[in-house]
Amino acid sequence: MGSLRLVAIALLLGSPAFAQSSPKFGVGRAPTAEEIRALDISIGPTGEELPSGRGTAKEGAKVFEQKGCIGCHGAEGIGGLAPALQSKKGQDVPIWQRERILPLRAPFATIVWDFIHRGMPLGNEGTLTADEAYALTAYLLFPNKVIPEDQVLDKESLPKVKTPIGDDYARLPDWKPGTPRLQGYPY
Repeated sequence: MGSLRLVAIALLLGSPAFAQSSPKFGVGRAPTAEEIRALDISIGPTGEELPSGRGTAKEGAKVFEQKGCIGCHGAEGIGGLAPALQSKKGQDVPIWQRERILPLRAPFATIVWDFIHRGMPLGNEGTLTADEAYALTAYLLFPNKVIPEDQVLDKESLPKVKTPIGDDYARLPDWKPGTPRLQGYPY
């Protein structure tokens, strides 16, 4: 029984080395430095990482049509199979009682830009230019009454936009490793 355990341990410890030395099958390739750089983005609330570019809601309406966003989200961002981009409920309804609308529920406008830039359009994710992403962000923020129609969004103005949720989003608890779990946490 002891020798069986020894063999099992040797196999477990040797498997990473074996995997690295296994033959190549001609499937896939290593990403280029350019491809890694294109995916290595993280846009924070301050917008320091935002690229140069600009866009308005009017320009965004054109991009929304040209890129076929209507096909998934419906005209003006309402009524498609994909999530709605504009609330059907009025401004007098509390933010948490409106639909789950990205421009309303995102704690920072930079999150809206980042999601559009990295995740849209479906099937061609990451193909939008910075100008198109700024324009689409403005197009989504305007009908949700977050910005005026003529406001130009760029790397300087976007981080200053205050979203409707404000500071009413879920904050991380003050918990540190090695300390007792949160009150009421069952595990």
